[in-house]
Amino acid sequence: MEQNAGKKKLFDFKLLKRVISYASPYRSRLNASIILAIVLAVLGPVRPWLINTTVNDYIAKGTEPGLKFTFRLFGNDLLFTVGEMIFLITAIQVLFIIIETVLRFFFSYYTSWLGQTVVRDLRVNVFKKIIGLNLRQFDKTPIGTLTTRSINDIETISDIFAEGFIPILADFLTIIAVLFTMFYINWQLTLVCLIPFPFLILATYYFKESVNKSFHRVRNAIAALNAFVQEHIQGMQVVQAFAVEKKEFNKFSKINKEHRNANINAIFAYSIFFPVVEIILAVSLGLLVWFGARQAVAENSVEAAKMAGEIMAFIILLNMLFRPLRFIADKFNVLQMGMVASERVFKVLDNTDEIAPSATDAFKPVGAVPGKLEFEKVWFAYNDENWVLKDISLKVNPGETVAIVGHTGSGKTSIISLLNRLYHIQKGSIKLDDVEIETYDLDVLRSKIGVVLQDVFLFAGTITENVTLRNENISREKVVEAAKLIGLHEFIMRLPGNYDFNVMERGATMSQGQRQLLSFIRAILFNPSVLILDEATSAVDTETEQMIQHAIDKLIEGRTSIVIAHRLSTIRKADKIIVLDKGEIKESGTHEELLQLGGYYAKLHEMQFSKAIV
Repeated sequence: MEQNAGKKKLFDFKLLKRVISYASPYRSRLNASIILAIVLAVLGPVRPWLINTTVNDYIAKGTEPGLKFTFRLFGNDLLFTVGEMIFLITAIQVLFIIIETVLRFFFSYYTSWLGQTVVRDLRVNVFKKIIGLNLRQFDKTPIGTLTTRSINDIETISDIFAEGFIPILADFLTIIAVLFTMFYINWQLTLVCLIPFPFLILATYYFKESVNKSFHRVRNAIAALNAFVQEHIQGMQVVQAFAVEKKEFNKFSKINKEHRNANINAIFAYSIFFPVVEIILAVSLGLLVWFGARQAVAENSVEAAKMAGEIMAFIILLNMLFRPLRFIADKFNVLQMGMVASERVFKVLDNTDEIAPSATDAFKPVGAVPGKLEFEKVWFAYNDENWVLKDISLKVNPGETVAIVGHTGSGKTSIISLLNRLYHIQKGSIKLDDVEIETYDLDVLRSKIGVVLQDVFLFAGTITENVTLRNENISREKVVEAAKLIGLHEFIMRLPGNYDFNVMERGATMSQGQRQLLSFIRAILFNPSVLILDEATSAVDTETEQMIQHAIDKLIEGRTSIVIAHRLSTIRKADKIIVLDKGEIKESGTHEELLQLGGYYAKLHEMQFSKAIV
């Protein structure tokens, strides 16, 4: 789908305008770049023209004895000999070279500065957008794709400024200025030199099309490589556990081969185009020398010397003309690839499936809330009407502990995902303290609800940074206190650097049970009014489970708690147990009541009890 996205139009000026709009806060640098492009285009042909003037007006007449020239400087007429005039014009040329070098430095610096500054702003906007998207966007979008959008594609957009739009404008202005100077000096000679140009235009067109197709393939291959590598690094344990390294390596090799082939196609096009340009330049120079020599032979010595000056100027002008023409097709492709990348980035920025910002009059209770929860005929589906939850109605009074059990896929985790508005329901309502959760300020709502997930995610950083999530209001003393409550303090103190121990990405240096305990410390530190435990003891051993169970008893005291568990032994003390099956509530009651009922819960209990006996 992305391959076609960049080929809808030959060139999308509306999209280019949108990209350039990101440079509007830096309009002074943008305007300076454009002005410098104009000035450099005008200055470029001045030196060849001065060479032509030197040969025609001074060297050609240098044989005349006692010849002097008048040069006006600051309103005064000064007399110079031929040698002095040649020296003066040479000095002026050196001055122009210095000025042009300085201006070209600022031009390159400003265009690159604009590109990198726009990239910085775009990255901030894209990441802000990504963290505000609804969770279902991450369910259907590969992480590697979003990584490519946030890094590679945005970096490519910088080329629109550094190597694309403004440099192309500068090249066009240079070509116009050079052609104007050539026609001004000798229009006949100019027309002769331009005879091979139709071949150059044709070669440029085919080069542009070939490289453009290759660049599209390269961008798609990069996205595929990023997605594949990121996914397989995250799932390396599965790859190695099932001994499929060779199979997955072959898949990677296939994607990598496509990336190589796309780049080779581009290199092949370059390998043909640049020699063709050199040949055309050589033909133009040959025609220049042939026509110039032919004209010089037919004229007198003065006219011949004049023709020599024009030929010298034209050699420099032709090189100045061909220099931008060598790269203008390449720059067009860079510009177009920047446009393709910007289209992909703007698709992320234009995604409307995001968490709606809280209204200015959103409900913002201060401090702890009682924690009364109520689901009223809630229906929810991740995709269309494939209902995951069907007509769910339940009530949790303040301070109560409610357990939710059921087979895998029964909808247990979906219920807790709805509470803090990670997803939005299609029908019904969910209330916290008799107020619909949609009317709460989102940050406030989530600050009242603490979640301990089954799959604990730890960021690369210290233990303190992970449990506080870099919240500066949580002191080290509170962290230590929470760790002692959980019973993890002694373990942490044995680690190198104790609370400053680096857990590495995803907590790779810690066991799953230890990561689970850290998530409990995190929940305690944020002191929520409502606590959700999603399979909090499913991945730990019996000793660790006892440790966690002791911490849970203290943690849920005085709080509304929802516990999702596979191990029914951990929820016997719950005030109410709700049994889910295929998104519907089948039973509810206490542990003893449900056992006596002899239904779904009793069967689950019997299955687990029989496994424990075995």
